[in-house]
Amino acid sequence: MQGRHKPVDDPKIDVRRALANLSGLLGYLWGLKARIGLALGCLLLAKLATVSVPWMLKGIVDNLEADALVIVPLSLVAAYGALRIASSAFNELRDVLFARVRFTAMHRLSVDLLSHLHRQSHQFHLSRNTGAISRDLERGTASLSELLNYLVFSIVPTFAELLLVIGIMLFQFSPGYAVTTLIAVALYAAFTLRYMDWRSRYRLEQNRLDSEANGRAIDSLLNHETVKSFGNERLEREAYDGLLSGWSTAAQKSNLSMALLNFGQAAIVGLGVTAMLLLAVRDVDAGVLSLGDLVMLNALLLQLFIPLNVLGVIYRSMRYALINMERLVSLLERKPDVAESTNAAPLAEGPGRVVFEKVSFSYDERQVLNDVSFTLEPGQKLAIVGPSGAGKSTLSRLLFRFFDPVSGRITVDGQDISDATLASLRARLALVPQDTVLFNDTLRQNLAYAKPDANDVEITAALEAADLNAFVQSLPAGLETQVGERGLKLSGGEKQRVAIARALLKGSPIVVFDEATSSLDSQSERQIINALQRLQQRCTSLVIAHRLSTIVDADLIVVLEGGCVVEQGAHDALLEANGLYARLWQSQLKSDDTA
Repeated sequence: MQGRHKPVDDPKIDVRRALANLSGLLGYLWGLKARIGLALGCLLLAKLATVSVPWMLKGIVDNLEADALVIVPLSLVAAYGALRIASSAFNELRDVLFARVRFTAMHRLSVDLLSHLHRQSHQFHLSRNTGAISRDLERGTASLSELLNYLVFSIVPTFAELLLVIGIMLFQFSPGYAVTTLIAVALYAAFTLRYMDWRSRYRLEQNRLDSEANGRAIDSLLNHETVKSFGNERLEREAYDGLLSGWSTAAQKSNLSMALLNFGQAAIVGLGVTAMLLLAVRDVDAGVLSLGDLVMLNALLLQLFIPLNVLGVIYRSMRYALINMERLVSLLERKPDVAESTNAAPLAEGPGRVVFEKVSFSYDERQVLNDVSFTLEPGQKLAIVGPSGAGKSTLSRLLFRFFDPVSGRITVDGQDISDATLASLRARLALVPQDTVLFNDTLRQNLAYAKPDANDVEITAALEAADLNAFVQSLPAGLETQVGERGLKLSGGEKQRVAIARALLKGSPIVVFDEATSSLDSQSERQIINALQRLQQRCTSLVIAHRLSTIVDADLIVVLEGGCVVEQGAHDALLEANGLYARLWQSQLKSDDTA
């Protein structure tokens, strides 16, 4: 029986795209050029000290061989130790200097990413996978740090050391030593990279089967009642056994391939060192080189291969870091569906007249609104009613410019909202939603979110107007009460009153009420209606209503059906017309009587 998990493919990289992404993100380092220069300087000094160690070793051996005074080799031994200490010190100083570069880059990138995501349209946030986005952000910002680490702490130092070693060999010895070293390093790198690509299939297969086996076991335990009721314990055992059998085979192949990789690397190192020593022994025998030169050459080559031991791991990790960076850059390159025009101007102050002119809107190729027109005059209460799916809540989202209409336009005080800056538009609007979602913070912070600089007097006035003051005073911690994730520690009615208090605190001239009482019990609904009436006296209000009893006092009621305006008028006039509104009214009266 097949597992329930998809196989994992080996990631492929577009090298040009990866380099372009990396060069683009390196702009986050531009402000720290001096610190980067100091870090690279320390890196160079560390490598100079490292490659000088074999030179000191050569001096020690040559002086001992020549029966020199004890003071000479002792001074060389002291210099040998000092160089080792200096190499370590400069490496640590490089790490300290570059740590600020890495973390500053991650800091700036994370802030830009969050800001960019907030600029995305409502459509993006409706369709996003929050868990996947979170992981992409986490891995993407970490990938910049990882790549910088690999470049500065592994790849650049290794190349710097290689160049220094080749330079020493060319300067001190015949070209054959440098050529031998280059051939050995090239073979080592080519073998490691090519072999890592080949053996990755076994590692990926092992990981895939491990995930499938684990998923199968968890699924069967979570659904143990279904397993027992169908008598399929044997089926689950056999499926799990089959997956683990495949995992065991893949794990053995992965371990065998790792052993072959280690052996191949050791063989190349051994052959390289052997070839180097054969040349050195020949030249020592001919009197061209000293015994110290032979020791120095051996130490240089072995020292050079130490960082190359992790070349395969670095290569693999860099591939995945580049893949993660690609996802991050794709997010950064995503353009918002709703954006300010290049000549957008702040919305001019005015009394708050809202006009929808033949507004049409479609969502996922489904027509939601069709030629909707109405006018909300300053100080009025206009209600939008209609059956479920009529497009009522879509009107509020269009007013806030979470979406843009397909055709038609929306104006506030005569200015097309598509020509206004988003900040100025949304500053003129306040929202009391159907489902109030609060931050996992204190009650005070959730209230002040509407006006961060609000003082205690303003907050208290908003609480009183929203009929929330008595509730807050009854809490042991008062305004410092933690409301829990999404405000789950508060009841539905309490959250709705918090939303009303926020709207009052914001002080916007136009307030949208999006079915603010539809999910409340009768007692909570009466309390909310009283608070709403106090708020509506202070502003121009657009009410999207499910309960018609809450909008009988509206100056104008717009009735939607199938995305079209089918009726407009006051409550009494619509009842006399005996149309859709009258049928909805009678239906709700019967429901209330039955309840």
